[in-house]
Amino acid sequence: MSRLFDTLVAGGITIIPLMICSFLTITLAIERAIFWSQIRKYQKRTVRTALQIHQESSIQAEEFLQQHLNLAIARIYLEAISIPESTPAEFSLALDAKTQSEIPMLKRFNNIFEIIVGLAPLLGLLGTVTGLITSFSFLTLGDVGGSKSLNVTGGISEALISTAVGLIVAVIALIAASIFRSLYAQQVAYLDECCSQLELQHLRSHRQQVKTHV
Repeated sequence: MSRLFDTLVAGGITIIPLMICSFLTITLAIERAIFWSQIRKYQKRTVRTALQIHQESSIQAEEFLQQHLNLAIARIYLEAISIPESTPAEFSLALDAKTQSEIPMLKRFNNIFEIIVGLAPLLGLLGTVTGLITSFSFLTLGDVGGSKSLNVTGGISEALISTAVGLIVAVIALIAASIFRSLYAQQVAYLDECCSQLELQHLRSHRQQVKTHV
Protein backbone atom coordinates (compact mmCIF):
# COMPACT_ATOMS: atom_id res chain seq x y z
CA MET A 1 0.00 0.00 0.00
CA SER A 2 2.81 2.40 0.87
CA ARG A 3 4.47 1.63 -2.46
CA LEU A 4 1.27 2.49 -4.31
CA PHE A 5 0.97 5.72 -2.34
CA ASP A 6 4.57 6.65 -3.16
CA THR A 7 3.92 5.93 -6.83
CA LEU A 8 0.86 8.17 -6.86
CA VAL A 9 2.73 10.95 -5.08
CA ALA A 10 5.42 10.74 -7.76
CA GLY A 11 2.70 11.48 -10.32
CA GLY A 12 2.65 15.14 -9.40
CA ILE A 13 -0.12 17.64 -8.74
CA THR A 14 -2.45 16.31 -11.43
CA ILE A 15 -2.86 13.08 -9.45
CA ILE A 16 -5.13 14.96 -7.02
CA PRO A 17 -7.93 15.75 -9.54
CA LEU A 18 -7.44 12.31 -11.08
CA MET A 19 -8.00 10.69 -7.68
CA ILE A 20 -11.13 12.81 -7.24
CA CYS A 21 -12.36 11.62 -10.64
CA SER A 22 -11.63 8.00 -9.76
CA PHE A 23 -13.45 8.34 -6.42
CA LEU A 24 -16.48 9.86 -8.16
CA THR A 25 -16.47 7.14 -10.81
CA ILE A 26 -16.35 4.28 -8.32
CA THR A 27 -18.89 5.83 -5.93
CA LEU A 28 -21.42 6.70 -8.62
CA ALA A 29 -20.93 3.35 -10.34
CA ILE A 30 -21.76 1.55 -7.09
CA GLU A 31 -24.87 3.70 -6.60
CA ARG A 32 -26.05 3.05 -10.17
CA ALA A 33 -25.30 -0.66 -9.88
CA ILE A 34 -27.52 -0.90 -6.78
CA PHE A 35 -30.23 1.17 -8.50
CA TRP A 36 -30.34 -1.01 -11.62
CA SER A 37 -30.08 -4.27 -9.68
CA GLN A 38 -33.20 -3.33 -7.70
CA ILE A 39 -35.08 -2.52 -10.89
CA ARG A 40 -34.10 -5.74 -12.66
CA LYS A 41 -34.89 -7.82 -9.59
CA TYR A 42 -38.42 -6.60 -8.81
CA GLN A 43 -39.74 -4.76 -11.88
CA LYS A 44 -41.12 -7.56 -14.07
CA ARG A 45 -42.86 -9.29 -11.18
CA THR A 46 -44.40 -6.00 -10.06
CA VAL A 47 -45.65 -5.19 -13.55
CA ARG A 48 -47.15 -8.63 -14.05
CA THR A 49 -48.94 -8.53 -10.69
CA ALA A 50 -50.17 -4.96 -11.20
CA LEU A 51 -51.68 -5.81 -14.59
CA GLN A 52 -53.46 -8.84 -13.15
CA ILE A 53 -54.86 -6.89 -10.21
CA HIS A 54 -55.91 -3.98 -12.43
CA GLN A 55 -58.11 -6.31 -14.47
CA GLU A 56 -60.12 -7.02 -11.32
CA SER A 57 -60.01 -3.71 -9.48
CA SER A 58 -58.23 -0.42 -10.11
CA ILE A 59 -58.47 0.46 -6.41
CA GLN A 60 -56.61 -2.69 -5.39
CA ALA A 61 -54.08 -2.00 -8.12
CA GLU A 62 -53.46 1.46 -6.68
CA GLU A 63 -52.94 -0.01 -3.23
CA PHE A 64 -50.48 -2.54 -4.62
CA LEU A 65 -48.53 0.08 -6.56
CA GLN A 66 -48.30 2.30 -3.48
CA GLN A 67 -46.17 -0.44 -1.94
CA HIS A 68 -43.64 -0.31 -4.81
CA LEU A 69 -43.05 3.40 -5.31
CA ASN A 70 -39.30 2.78 -5.42
CA LEU A 71 -39.82 1.51 -8.99
CA ALA A 72 -40.30 3.98 -11.84
CA ILE A 73 -42.84 1.76 -13.59
CA ALA A 74 -44.99 1.62 -10.43
CA ARG A 75 -45.02 5.42 -10.20
CA ILE A 76 -45.94 5.67 -13.88
CA TYR A 77 -48.79 3.16 -13.58
CA LEU A 78 -50.08 4.80 -10.42
CA GLU A 79 -50.16 8.22 -12.04
CA ALA A 80 -52.35 6.93 -14.87
CA ILE A 81 -54.80 4.65 -13.05
CA SER A 82 -55.39 7.17 -10.27
CA ILE A 83 -57.23 9.47 -12.72
CA PRO A 84 -60.96 8.85 -12.15
CA GLU A 85 -62.99 7.78 -15.20
CA SER A 86 -60.24 8.72 -17.62
CA THR A 87 -60.72 8.37 -21.36
CA PRO A 88 -58.14 6.36 -23.36
CA ALA A 89 -56.61 9.63 -24.60
CA GLU A 90 -56.30 11.05 -21.08
CA PHE A 91 -54.89 7.77 -19.83
CA SER A 92 -52.27 7.72 -22.60
CA LEU A 93 -51.27 11.34 -21.95
CA ALA A 94 -50.87 10.64 -18.23
CA LEU A 95 -48.61 7.68 -18.98
CA ASP A 96 -46.49 9.68 -21.43
CA ALA A 97 -46.14 12.67 -19.11
CA LYS A 98 -45.13 10.58 -16.11
CA THR A 99 -42.72 8.51 -18.20
CA GLN A 100 -40.96 11.66 -19.37
CA SER A 101 -40.66 12.90 -15.79
CA GLU A 102 -38.96 9.63 -14.80
CA ILE A 103 -36.33 9.79 -17.57
CA PRO A 104 -33.89 12.08 -15.65
CA MET A 105 -33.75 9.59 -12.77
CA LEU A 106 -32.91 6.77 -15.17
CA LYS A 107 -30.17 8.87 -16.84
CA ARG A 108 -28.78 10.11 -13.55
CA PHE A 109 -24.98 10.56 -13.45
CA ASN A 110 -24.55 9.53 -17.11
CA ASN A 111 -23.27 13.03 -17.94
CA ILE A 112 -20.76 12.88 -15.09
CA PHE A 113 -19.32 9.61 -16.42
CA GLU A 114 -19.01 11.13 -19.88
CA ILE A 115 -17.28 14.23 -18.49
CA ILE A 116 -14.77 12.07 -16.62
CA VAL A 117 -14.12 10.01 -19.76
CA GLY A 118 -13.07 13.19 -21.54
CA LEU A 119 -11.41 14.94 -18.60
CA ALA A 120 -9.20 12.17 -17.19
CA PRO A 121 -6.96 11.72 -20.28
CA LEU A 122 -6.55 15.50 -20.51
CA LEU A 123 -5.45 15.66 -16.88
CA GLY A 124 -3.04 12.81 -17.57
CA LEU A 125 -1.71 14.70 -20.59
CA LEU A 126 -1.31 17.82 -18.44
CA GLY A 127 0.72 15.76 -15.97
CA THR A 128 2.84 14.52 -18.86
CA VAL A 129 3.58 18.06 -19.98
CA THR A 130 4.42 19.33 -16.49
CA GLY A 131 6.61 16.29 -15.86
CA LEU A 132 8.54 16.82 -19.08
CA ILE A 133 8.91 20.52 -18.31
CA THR A 134 10.36 19.56 -14.92
CA SER A 135 12.74 17.11 -16.55
CA PHE A 136 13.99 19.58 -19.15
CA SER A 137 14.44 22.30 -16.55
CA PHE A 138 17.02 20.12 -14.75
CA LEU A 139 18.65 18.80 -17.91
CA THR A 140 22.14 20.21 -18.54
CA LEU A 141 24.44 19.30 -21.40
CA GLY A 142 27.52 17.46 -20.23
CA ASP A 143 25.97 16.56 -16.86
CA VAL A 144 24.80 13.07 -17.79
CA GLY A 145 24.96 10.92 -14.68
CA GLY A 146 25.53 13.98 -12.55
CA SER A 147 23.70 15.25 -9.49
CA LYS A 148 20.75 16.56 -11.49
CA SER A 149 19.99 13.24 -13.16
CA LEU A 150 17.68 12.18 -10.31
CA ASN A 151 15.56 15.30 -10.83
CA VAL A 152 15.31 14.50 -14.53
CA THR A 153 14.22 10.96 -13.70
CA GLY A 154 11.62 12.30 -11.25
CA GLY A 155 10.10 14.49 -13.94
CA ILE A 156 9.87 11.57 -16.36
CA SER A 157 8.24 9.44 -13.64
CA GLU A 158 5.67 12.19 -13.07
CA ALA A 159 4.90 12.31 -16.78
CA LEU A 160 4.45 8.54 -17.15
CA ILE A 161 2.49 7.98 -13.92
CA SER A 162 0.01 10.80 -14.55
CA THR A 163 -0.57 9.56 -18.10
CA ALA A 164 -1.17 6.00 -16.92
CA VAL A 165 -3.52 7.05 -14.12
CA GLY A 166 -5.47 9.32 -16.46
CA LEU A 167 -5.97 6.51 -18.95
CA ILE A 168 -6.99 4.01 -16.25
CA VAL A 169 -9.60 6.39 -14.80
CA ALA A 170 -10.93 7.16 -18.29
CA VAL A 171 -11.24 3.46 -19.18
CA ILE A 172 -13.10 2.67 -15.96
CA ALA A 173 -15.47 5.61 -16.49
CA LEU A 174 -16.01 4.61 -20.13
CA ILE A 175 -16.93 1.05 -19.16
CA ALA A 176 -19.35 2.31 -16.50
CA ALA A 177 -20.90 4.85 -18.87
CA SER A 178 -21.38 2.22 -21.59
CA ILE A 179 -23.01 -0.27 -19.22
CA PHE A 180 -25.42 2.25 -17.69
CA ARG A 181 -26.25 3.77 -21.07
CA SER A 182 -27.18 0.29 -22.30
CA LEU A 183 -29.32 -0.36 -19.22
CA TYR A 184 -31.05 2.99 -19.72
CA ALA A 185 -31.88 2.18 -23.35
CA GLN A 186 -33.25 -1.24 -22.35
CA GLN A 187 -35.32 0.34 -19.58
CA VAL A 188 -36.87 2.94 -21.88
CA ALA A 189 -37.85 0.21 -24.34
CA TYR A 190 -39.33 -1.85 -21.51
CA LEU A 191 -41.30 1.14 -20.18
CA ASP A 192 -42.79 1.70 -23.64
CA GLU A 193 -43.80 -1.95 -23.81
CA CYS A 194 -45.38 -1.91 -20.35
CA CYS A 195 -47.24 1.33 -21.03
CA SER A 196 -48.61 -0.11 -24.27
CA GLN A 197 -49.89 -3.16 -22.37
CA LEU A 198 -51.56 -0.97 -19.76
CA GLU A 199 -53.09 1.28 -22.43
CA LEU A 200 -54.50 -1.75 -24.24
CA GLN A 201 -55.95 -3.10 -21.01
CA HIS A 202 -57.48 0.26 -20.18
CA LEU A 203 -58.94 0.61 -23.68
CA ARG A 204 -60.65 -2.79 -23.41
CA SER A 205 -62.01 -1.90 -20.00
CA HIS A 206 -63.27 1.44 -21.31
CA ARG A 207 -65.06 -0.26 -24.21
CA GLN A 208 -66.76 -2.70 -21.86
CA GLN A 209 -67.95 0.17 -19.69
CA VAL A 210 -69.35 1.99 -22.74
CA LYS A 211 -71.20 -1.15 -23.87
CA THR A 212 -72.59 -1.64 -20.37
CA HIS A 213 -73.96 1.90 -20.21
CA VAL A 214 -75.44 1.58 -23.70
